[in-house]
Amino acid sequence: MRQARLSALAAAAAVLATVAASAAPARADVETPIVALGRRLFFEKALSEPAGTSCASCHDPRHGFAGVNGSKNGVARGSRPGHFARRSTPSVLYLKFVPRFHYYQEEDAPVPSAFGGFFWDGRADSIAALVRQPLTNPDEMNNRDARAIAAKLRAAGYATDFEQTLHTPLSDAARAVAGLGQALEAFLTSPTMAPFSSKYDAYIRGHAVLTPIEARGLTLFKDPDKGNCASCHLLTVTSPTPERSMFTDYGFDAVAAPKNHKRPVTPGAPPFDLGLCERTDTQVPSHDEKWCASFRTPSLRNVAVRPTYMHNGVFDNLRDVVAFYATRAVDPMRWYRSKVKFEDVPTKFRGQVNINSIPYNRRQGDTAALDDRDIDAIVAFLGTLTDEGFSR
Repeated sequence: MRQARLSALAAAAAVLATVAASAAPARADVETPIVALGRRLFFEKALSEPAGTSCASCHDPRHGFAGVNGSKNGVARGSRPGHFARRSTPSVLYLKFVPRFHYYQEEDAPVPSAFGGFFWDGRADSIAALVRQPLTNPDEMNNRDARAIAAKLRAAGYATDFEQTLHTPLSDAARAVAGLGQALEAFLTSPTMAPFSSKYDAYIRGHAVLTPIEARGLTLFKDPDKGNCASCHLLTVTSPTPERSMFTDYGFDAVAAPKNHKRPVTPGAPPFDLGLCERTDTQVPSHDEKWCASFRTPSLRNVAVRPTYMHNGVFDNLRDVVAFYATRAVDPMRWYRSKVKFEDVPTKFRGQVNINSIPYNRRQGDTAALDDRDIDAIVAFLGTLTDEGFSR
């Protein structure tokens, strides 16, 4: 469980500060041609099989670019009836700040800590690489291959755009899909997708004042003996630079979310989602079993407008999420419907679940680190992380 934690977090903070300094959004009144093309492609519903599902269907602007595409079971509905994504849909805001997948290890630490990469398991190291996976996933956009995607681009009238903007002919399927990823990456890393326009951002710039309950929530969020949220969801209130508060360390943790009993199981699919250790990579040993049950810590920016939470979409209420973190250790059966502790983690990996960090380190029956008023205050503070235009 996150050995050499303090040093690893310091290293992560240094990386984020460097990224923030180099990638701080410079506003522009007019989008570049490639960003404009990427935006059109993001909202294009002709690229699924059958047509009707776009990137924005699941990454819905109304929900801070997360979403479920009309699903009622916590994970997004695919382009075909009865097909659903395996995991909940993460927000694609602020993707420009996500570092490449890497490890950090102290000299005296027995194992390293993992950081970065896209998706819940960090399996993609670029947005361009990320794009292809939902497009060809049979439970998501359901395209057969690159040639099918290129044919849809031609039919939807993108040939001239690709040739003029990307210098890419749609007759070359592999280059067409690469160009699609390039355009989407340009849009998703544009200033529009990293607005830093929340009340919290105004607060650290000195332009807004938190209400008493929001201020109390911030205090609890940072308190290492209470919420301890900031140990993973990093922030820096002493700097007027919002980019230094991304509300994640991009690390991985095994928190043992309850099983989402509403989520349909695809026939033949594995019974458990193992997270990071399912990432196949020849450069780094992420397939090692010690990483099983660990998922990447999401940013909390715009968290209050998301329709579902946790990697499996088990919660649809932000207060329940905070209450779960606060009381999982002291009242586990409140959350595990099967009455089996850590029910959605295979028995052999339950010893890897985080039981050491506050507030997970309490014993069953102890007093929780946060009471109901504390939970309400943290939820109120999390509401200040919602950017303009995304409020419910």
